[in-house]
Amino acid sequence: MYDSEEQLLHRAKKYEKEALAVIYDQYSTELYAYAMRLFGDVSLAEECVSETFSRFLGALKQGKGPKYYLKAYLYRIAHNWATDYCRKKDPTVTLMDEEHLELEDRTPLPSAQVESLIQREQVRKALWQLTSDQRQVILLKYYGGWNNMEVAKVIEKPVGAVKALQHRGLTALRKMLLSAEDI
Repeated sequence: MYDSEEQLLHRAKKYEKEALAVIYDQYSTELYAYAMRLFGDVSLAEECVSETFSRFLGALKQGKGPKYYLKAYLYRIAHNWATDYCRKKDPTVTLMDEEHLELEDRTPLPSAQVESLIQREQVRKALWQLTSDQRQVILLKYYGGWNNMEVAKVIEKPVGAVKALQHRGLTALRKMLLSAEDI
């Protein structure tokens, strides 16, 4: 359809509906998955995606926005929105209580599912205790499958910094999660 991301961006800057639809279709699902990893909440993930594209459109209207690396630009917007959201709200993530661990028909979940949910919440809580850049590097690399070069474009740092952030972030996560097991 388009020769390059650069051409797609050029058309999007002209507010061409087809180009904007292609951008949304191409990136909204990935951004939603990214936001779900951050929040574990459907409505917050949807709000993050909505705000990401709203801010993207706002930047285009102002004659701003990326010239290259659209995907990285959108992830940066989503990450910044998530960080801003957590600064305004209580950033601590609490473990789900038993009431939330039931199906709509009030059938308790099997213990393996409950344990899995609790572990995911522990990981999510630990991720929010990392620095913003460490959290983003880990999410993009391990949950998004991005390589170091792609992550470097998003966080606007050299590849060596990505590797260092990954190492420090994983070390900190390991310590937090091991100490949580001791409790």
